[in-house]
Amino acid sequence: MTLVQPELEGKRLANALRVLCRQDRDLARAFAEAGVPPPRSRPAGFASLVDIVLAQQVSTASYRAIAQRLLDKVGSVTPGSLLTLGEADFAAIGFSRQKVVYARGLAEAVGEGRLDLMRVAGLADEEAMAELVALKGVGRWTAEIYLMFCLGRPDVLPAGDLALREAAGVVKRKRKRPLEADLRRMGEAWRPWRSVAARLLWHYYAYSRAKARPVSDRGNS
Repeated sequence: MTLVQPELEGKRLANALRVLCRQDRDLARAFAEAGVPPPRSRPAGFASLVDIVLAQQVSTASYRAIAQRLLDKVGSVTPGSLLTLGEADFAAIGFSRQKVVYARGLAEAVGEGRLDLMRVAGLADEEAMAELVALKGVGRWTAEIYLMFCLGRPDVLPAGDLALREAAGVVKRKRKRPLEADLRRMGEAWRPWRSVAARLLWHYYAYSRAKARPVSDRGNS
């Protein structure tokens, strides 16, 4: 049985953006300039959780290359397929030693039934977070990203994300990038749509950076 999560897109996203823009003039300005954030949902389950772990503390380009090599090697990312890989396989794909430990630990936890992602999907946000962060290699950021993009949770704020903090500083016209604790306090005003506020901040930041690049660097698109 596959648990279908409600996507935070379409009318649901539009409604959330309207609410946020009424409540926060800075978000309203960002939305007026950059428009609707692009879709970011992904399937719930083991493969997506591993994918998010791979994205920890590496550049986007490095993460994408590693994720593609993993898919090329195993075809389908499952607990069983990961556990067939040896040290040399992981090294060739680009896993760090630490992430080999994390990936194997997740595969073993799911394969042995210690982590039931179907059950996690039915838990409230804080309970789901607690289940995930109990696993080695799954910190708060990983759990929050999984809840946002895989479970469609509307009120999650991954305030430890460096790019999100940078984006919040730009949109809120701060002299310095806010600390994680500062962003969490700021985010209280965005409940119950903190996930949507985060997506808008990321989107505006990417938009403003692209706009600032010289025309010659933007390609022909």
